[in-house]
Amino acid sequence: MNLKEVKEMIDLMNEHGLAELELEHDGTVIKLKKAVEHAPAVYSVPSIPAAAMRAAELPAAQTAPAASSTSKDVKSPMVGTFYRAPSPEAAPFVEIGQTVEIGQVVCIVEAMKLMNEIKSEVRGKVVEICVDNTEPVEFGQVLFRVDPAK
Repeated sequence: MNLKEVKEMIDLMNEHGLAELELEHDGTVIKLKKAVEHAPAVYSVPSIPAAAMRAAELPAAQTAPAASSTSKDVKSPMVGTFYRAPSPEAAPFVEIGQTVEIGQVVCIVEAMKLMNEIKSEVRGKVVEICVDNTEPVEFGQVLFRVDPAK
C-alpha cells in the first residue's frame, strides 16, 4: 500500500464523517483514527535559544492581494508544528509570488520530534501563506494556496 492509497482512505474518512477506519490488505493492517476534537491538543516545541529566534524571525502569515478562485490548497498531512524554513537561520522554503514545482519542499511539519518535509502536489505560483512560523497545525489544515500553472 502506498502513500497515495492512504491519502485516498483519509479523504474517504473525511467525506463520510468517519472517526476511525481499519483495513486489512494482503496481511497488512492499517488503522486510521482521527483525534478527538474536544480533547485539548498537546504540542512540543523544540527548544531554540530566544536570541536565535529573534535573530531569525520569519514574517507572519502573508496574503497576496487576491487569491484566485482556482487556487489549490497545500494541506498539512499530519498534526504538528509548522516551520517555513529548514532552520531558524535559513531563508523560508517559499515566498508569496514564487513558483513551486510538483514535489518541491514548501515547509516542514514537526510531529513527535520528527521533521517531515511537506512537498507541493501542484505546480504554480504561491498566492497565500496561511500559517505563521512555529504555529501548531492540524491534519488537513491549509498551509499554502497555489495558483496552478496553466
